Amino acid sequence: MILMNYALQVRDLRFSYPGMAPVVEGFTLALAEGEIGCLLGSSGCGKTTALRCIAGLEPAQGGEIRLRGEVVSRPGMTVPTEARRVGVVFQDYALFPHLDVLDNVAFGLRGQPRARRRERAAELLALVGLPGSGAKFPHELSGGQKQRVALARALAPSPRLLLLDEPFSNLDGDLRERLSLEVRGILKAQGTTALLVTHDQHEAFAMADTVGVMRKGRIEQWDTAYNLYHRPASRFVADFVGEGAFIEGRASEGDGIDTVLGELKHCPGCELKPGMPVSLLLRPDDVQHDDDALLKAEVVKKAFRGAEFLYTLRLEDGKQLLSLVPSHHNHAIGERIGIKLDVDHVVAFPRAEGADD
Repeated sequence: MILMNYALQVRDLRFSYPGMAPVVEGFTLALAEGEIGCLLGSSGCGKTTALRCIAGLEPAQGGEIRLRGEVVSRPGMTVPTEARRVGVVFQDYALFPHLDVLDNVAFGLRGQPRARRRERAAELLALVGLPGSGAKFPHELSGGQKQRVALARALAPSPRLLLLDEPFSNLDGDLRERLSLEVRGILKAQGTTALLVTHDQHEAFAMADTVGVMRKGRIEQWDTAYNLYHRPASRFVADFVGEGAFIEGRASEGDGIDTVLGELKHCPGCELKPGMPVSLLLRPDDVQHDDDALLKAEVVKKAFRGAEFLYTLRLEDGKQLLSLVPSHHNHAIGERIGIKLDVDHVVAFPRAEGADD
């Protein structure tokens, strides 16, 4: 069913290069007006190709794309990119080196009076935090400033959808995180509907309202960052999002799971039959340090993260876990420490008998 309050709807999108297996297949999503979505995945999963099909830069061979209810792509018809009113922010900024910043931002406003173009460009430069920078040229700007100019240029024509292809990948980590939060604030203030592509989970979670984890050309789970982390819909999503380790267990009566670390109660939605072998996901914050605990594990790796250490711990049976521990607990490699489980969200998946996690 097509609902008109969606800014973007994609249904069963398919694309392949000649003589090759499909890069995108069965790709489906919907973005509400003003929502920021993100396609998250590793290289080669099809996320950028899907974005290019939505922009009209690649011809989809199957499925349907709608912008505010209007069909812009289906088999046998496609609306040209320039007629879709879609803004695109590219990974390499794609600024014109021979134009100053003001004319770069005003470029998409051709056809309007020059005074109005320059006024609008100045408004957008102020919005992205670059007031008074219009006379500079791209080579005089830092990477973060170039990205702001690219964003201003994409927003200038008031697109009905903004697409961002790995927009912060050329920036260092601290600037990337800060700018992603700033860009989110700008888009939310403007009520702009946007779809971001990235391989960086921190960037995805900072920017987006809804994130789609992609695998083999389709979305494995389209959900909030919280649910992707705490309620992954598949073993693939559980492995891909965040950090963690799987241990073997067996389903017990009353939605419980028996493990070598004890019994965990309540696994809603797991649909496990008593006695069924399972793989149980343990996040680093599920495994807590406790000097008084009877269960011990050996510290095999440690990574200092300021307020915390991320410890890699080895159990008696050789299985390894991750644990976040306050950094005033500075344990040595090879030391055995007490641990206990404190799991708020039990996540488990059926496991074939005899399979190894």
